[in-house]
Order: sequence, then C-alpha cells, then structure tokens
Amino acid sequence: MLDIHRLKIFIKIVELKSFKMAAKACWLTQPTVSQHVAAIESFLGLKLFDRNSKEIHLTQAGQLLYRYATEISALFDALSQSFELFKGKKIGTLNLGASTIPGDYIVPHLLGEFKHLYPGLKTNVLIRDSKDVIQMLLDRHVDLAVVGTEIKHNRLKYTPIMPDELVLIIPLGHRWWDIPMVEMSEVIIEPFVMRENGSGTRLEMDKKLKSIGIDPSNLNVVAEVGSTTAVKEAVESRLGISFVSRLSIEKELKLAIFKTVRVRDIVFSRWFYLVRDIFRTSSPLCSSFSKYLIERTQT
Repeated sequence: MLDIHRLKIFIKIVELKSFKMAAKACWLTQPTVSQHVAAIESFLGLKLFDRNSKEIHLTQAGQLLYRYATEISALFDALSQSFELFKGKKIGTLNLGASTIPGDYIVPHLLGEFKHLYPGLKTNVLIRDSKDVIQMLLDRHVDLAVVGTEIKHNRLKYTPIMPDELVLIIPLGHRWWDIPMVEMSEVIIEPFVMRENGSGTRLEMDKKLKSIGIDPSNLNVVAEVGSTTAVKEAVESRLGISFVSRLSIEKELKLAIFKTVRVRDIVFSRWFYLVRDIFRTSSPLCSSFSKYLIERTQT
C-alpha cells in the first residue's frame, strides 16, 4: 500500500541517506522503516534502493518516486494547514533557510512578530551561506529562503525585501582611523579578511570588484573565514580589514571597536531577497509569512 506516512519515511531516508538516521528522525525502529520501504517496493513491483554497497543509492524508480513524493508531501501538508485554518486554528510548521546576515539580524525579529499572528507557529531556521541555503530550497529541505545575493535558477523567484550596503571596516588604531576616504588601490594591498566561497557577501563583493575592472584574487587575503562574526573577530584582532554588512556592525560602531572608511567612487550596495521555488505549492502558512515579510520590509 502507498500512503502519505510511508512516502514521508521514504523521503526522510533519501534526505538523510540512511535507514538508521531516518528511523531515529521518525521515532521508529530501523526494522520498521525497512518494512515500510519493502511494502512500497512490493506495491510498485520495483526496487527503490541499490543495496549492493554500504552507501544508499536510489534506483531510477527511486529517483522518480522521490520527485513525486516530495510534491505529494508538500501538497498534503498544504491541505492539512488549509483545513486547520478553515477551522480557525493558526498552526503549522515553517522551515526557513537564511544566509548569515538576514539569519542573524533580520529574520528572528520578524518571526517573533509573525508568531503573534500565528501563536501555534513552529519554526525551523537553518542558517548557512547563500549558496547552501539556495540548494536547501531546491532540495525541498526548506520552504522559503532569505539571502543576500541572487543565484540564478529557472525554478527560483527572488523578491527584494531590504536594501543593504557592504562597508569597509578597520580596527581601532588602524593608520586609516582619521582618514574618511581611501583609494581602492590602497585597499588591494592592505591585509584582507575574506568570507568563504558561497557567502552572499563575498559573491556581491566579487561581482562589484569585477564590474570596476578589479580581479578579486588581487586582494591581499591573509585569512578566509566562514561567518560574519569570524570576520569581525579577525578585524578586531588587527589581522586585516574587510567588507561587511552595515547591519552587522551597529553595536561595534557605537563602541568604537571598528570604524568604516569610504572607498572613493565605489558604493557596495545590494539587496536581501525572499526566495521561493515557483514549482512548489506554497502552504497557507508559507504564503502568509511571505506576504507579511514583504509588507513589513517594504513599508
């Protein structure tokens, strides 16, 4: 028999790449999970997994089932939420992906406000770099994403929700402390702390530098780190200078830990985007949060 419960177990196995991990996530025993998969295979008359190796690999039939199962699961969840809303119950789960800046400085506040409208709301927020967040959205691990750069894909729709600016920060006592503006030629030779590949900040910075004829590889990179917090710690420790989101340094500027310095004739402006997969059916909760987020950030 093929039912939604078994399909969700199958999806969990594929996502976690493990029968054991899927059993744990579904609060079932591993033999029970195996029995559910065997029941699906018996119903279809097809094998879903290649069990000839220690790793789990989907057969072609398994790949086809996974594609449709994720759509069916999303539709089922949307239907369940719709009935709950019809009965006056504002409940449901929202899985949201966010890159580091919106994940740390934008999303938590807005989710807190939104929860007052939906007291029964449960949220799962996964914070990664922009590339990873977009991949999670495409893989259906999250319902929506909020990122700081556009990574083009025919399934994705980007809605700009909030402007931002990347600013050059220097540590207390740096030789540029009393200088309001520097040349880009000076920035290039200064020790520089870089975000990791896949970061929205880095993608936007690289894009801007290339647009003015500067190869980002010419920067004097002394460290590459995996978060804005790590960048700020490195700059404060006088390891180098860096470009960061203005949103991320309000506290440090007030405490005079950092100072921003303008780069002549260059403004590193960008947008934060709400991203959704246009090939997926949005749940009522997902649609409501999307509308709320756009209205709150554009007023």
